[in-house]
Amino acid sequence: MKTWSRRSFVKATLASSAALALPVVPTLAFAEGGTLADIKKRGKLTVGTEAAYEPFEYVENGQVVGYGHDILELMAAKLGVKLEQMNLPFQGLLPGLMSHKFDFVATSVGITPERAKRFAFSQPVGVVRSVLMVRVDETDIKSGMDIAGKTIGTQMGSSSQPVADEFEKELKDKTGKGYAGTRLFQAYPDVSNALANKTIDVALMPSNIAAVQMRKQPNAFRIAGTIGQPKLLAWVANPNDLEIRKFINDSLDEFRANGKLAALQKKWFGGPMDTPRENYLPQGAI
Repeated sequence: MKTWSRRSFVKATLASSAALALPVVPTLAFAEGGTLADIKKRGKLTVGTEAAYEPFEYVENGQVVGYGHDILELMAAKLGVKLEQMNLPFQGLLPGLMSHKFDFVATSVGITPERAKRFAFSQPVGVVRSVLMVRVDETDIKSGMDIAGKTIGTQMGSSSQPVADEFEKELKDKTGKGYAGTRLFQAYPDVSNALANKTIDVALMPSNIAAVQMRKQPNAFRIAGTIGQPKLLAWVANPNDLEIRKFINDSLDEFRANGKLAALQKKWFGGPMDTPRENYLPQGAI
């Protein structure tokens, strides 16, 4: 099964978003990154973000908002400093990190073996799954096995399309029956509209996109299950600044223990995300 490409995923799902039309913040003329002592001395936590991955991080009314932003505000408050969140193209984030342009990268970066050998990944801050979204009045579909004989819809050319194809093979092996049909649409909102209009029985999309659609159309849809493999998303520290990674991980542990992380997940995703605290890094990782 193909792995998800963050860049192609963002382009496919958020091409119409105003976040992508915003100019790059031109504030990389001097180095900001440093130790926790440096951060406290300057009174500012500076992070690099590509704010184009709703609801993790995106731009609304000219400001970076989202699940990640809210976590960062908690971290800045813990340090007693202000937060500066720089909105930059994804291609410039990791090079900027290595040049100490900011303290760490706080955007949804997929953990891969290649990246993990070069950069210090934090604990996962989120996980994206391929979810099966159905209408709230749909009572027959309670898991992936129940979509045999149903019409499924997803976005054409997206990471969800091969997931749908692979799962149909699994259905045929286990039940002897595949989908009634597969409908492909130009964008995920079109898939949601087709589901609402009963053109399709089930919509397949990434969990963060489903969360956005469910916020926009409350009480219209529910999640019936997940298929395929999850993708872990984490933040990134400079490998020479492991104290920063420890601060991120310790903060996530604290917010998990005191319920603040669960509250933010409820706010932005409609429910909890099961993110691992250990055994999430590939072999050979920093």
